[in-house]
Amino acid sequence: EVQLQASGGGLVQAGGSLRLSCAASGFTFDDYDIGWFRQAPGKEREGVLCFAASSGSTYYADSVKGRFTISRDNSKNTVYLQMNNLKPEDTAVYSCAAAPPWSSDLLDSDEYEYWGQGTQVTVSS
Repeated sequence: EVQLQASGGGLVQAGGSLRLSCAASGFTFDDYDIGWFRQAPGKEREGVLCFAASSGSTYYADSVKGRFTISRDNSKNTVYLQMNNLKPEDTAVYSCAAAPPWSSDLLDSDEYEYWGQGTQVTVSS
C-alpha cells in the first residue's frame, strides 16, 4: 500500500520556522520526484517546492524562494521541507506528493501520482 504521511505542521509567529516531514512507503521512493504543495482556504492548490530525483534539481514557487528549502533522506524514505521566515500568507494545509521520474512540470499537481494527507501550517502576524 502506497503511503505518504506529512507531519510537522503547527502554529508559529511570523518570522518563525517550521520543518515538515514527508514519510513515504509502498513504492520505490528513490525513483520518484517529490513535491510539496499547499492549499489555503478558498484558494487553489499551489506547488511550493519540488525535488527531481533524476537530476537533483529543485523547483520553487517564487513566493518561497530564499525562505524554503527541500531535502530528502533516501535511507529513511523521507523528504523534508524547511520553512524559514514564515509569513501569514504561508498559512495553508501542506501536502507532499510523488511523481514518476518522467514528469515534466513538477510544480503542476497533475504530474503527481501519489498524495498524502496534509498538515496544517498557521502563521500568525
